[in-house]
Amino acid sequence: MNADEREALRLDDTDPLPTLREAFHVPPAPGGTYAESAYFAGNSLGLQPKSTARRVNEELEDWARLGVEGHTRGRRPWVDYHEHAREPLARLVGALPHEVVAMNSLTVNLHLMMASFYRPAGDRTRIVIEDTAFPSDSYAVQSQAVHHGLDPAHTVVRLRPRPGEENLRTDDILDHLEREGDRVALLLLGGVNYLNGQLMDMRAITKAGRAAGAAVGWDLAHAVGNVPLRLHDWDVDFAAWCSYKYLNSGPGAVAGCFVHERHVRDPEVPRLSGWWGTDPATRFRMAPDIAPPASADAWQLSNPPILALAPVLASLEIFDRVGMAALRAKSERLTAYLAARLAAVPGLRVVTPADPAARGCQLSIRVPDAAALAGRLATEAGVLADTREPDVVRLAPVPLYSTFHDCHRAGRALAAALDHRPGG
Repeated sequence: MNADEREALRLDDTDPLPTLREAFHVPPAPGGTYAESAYFAGNSLGLQPKSTARRVNEELEDWARLGVEGHTRGRRPWVDYHEHAREPLARLVGALPHEVVAMNSLTVNLHLMMASFYRPAGDRTRIVIEDTAFPSDSYAVQSQAVHHGLDPAHTVVRLRPRPGEENLRTDDILDHLEREGDRVALLLLGGVNYLNGQLMDMRAITKAGRAAGAAVGWDLAHAVGNVPLRLHDWDVDFAAWCSYKYLNSGPGAVAGCFVHERHVRDPEVPRLSGWWGTDPATRFRMAPDIAPPASADAWQLSNPPILALAPVLASLEIFDRVGMAALRAKSERLTAYLAARLAAVPGLRVVTPADPAARGCQLSIRVPDAAALAGRLATEAGVLADTREPDVVRLAPVPLYSTFHDCHRAGRALAAALDHRPGG
């Protein structure tokens, strides 16, 4: 054991927030050097909390024991099951409880939000996204333009970094809104960019977008559970997120949505409707006309999938117990340590902002043959990262379960793998 490894272990032993690694199932590492993998793919799929199986099994037991009566007599009756997620989600995203709802999947929720908040009229038709938006967001906004009879090639505006730069400057976004704002109907950006890990200045951008007369929405897939959020105070119109990355709720987990209270209290806001979007007090009267509640629940379509929502509740319990302030502080310490380890490896180019305030816990590096490199990290060192074609490896030291020693392992494994490349 060298001095660097001893220092990593010391940092783990003395950190103000001890790791919660024991609360999660960590994949085993191959080769026998370490029992567990150093898991840096939580920005793609978070690890399973050990409490998840209990949560799901309780619902299976109630189903077996009660059948249909589980809707009203279960330990957590299914008829209002999603209510258990409301206050924890509100705390997590900085919202009022009636502004959030757990429902559907991320892209479904984005479409539901755009059905309400993308209202092209006259010259104000543009949808502004970042050029490196996640493909599903690109597809969604393009299809919304087509749905309104517009040409997506002219309607969708993709903001690009300056030549030679990797990240969008906040000033450039604000400048675009000042110059072109009267043509922008919707501004929809990722709170944390999936590719380069940049954390957007959501408060400043939202303020500028709304001042320009645009609706402002955020895709928080890589932000929720990663960075502190204040959606209500920032005056965001809407936001949507998935729950299988930093929220550790399992593949395809039930997603979430935020709608600012000024909209949930406005009966004139158009929306697509379904049975679960009517007032629960009158829902089972089976009336032909909807009576939406003054909450984000008005955007619900169907009753919640209980077995898929149970893992979300298990994860939210952990976030409530630890708190985002403590997690963010630990995240900054871990990410800074990993950044220092990567800086010591020749041939790596980190494309994530160096400023801790401008990034979450993900660090993205550009290297040739990224997929092959990630494969070597996994098989030879038990370091699990993920890639995005053609040349990006993403490493996310998640503060709930990643350790300083994991970061040490990643730096050492990258150095070894690059050193053995032809010409390395």
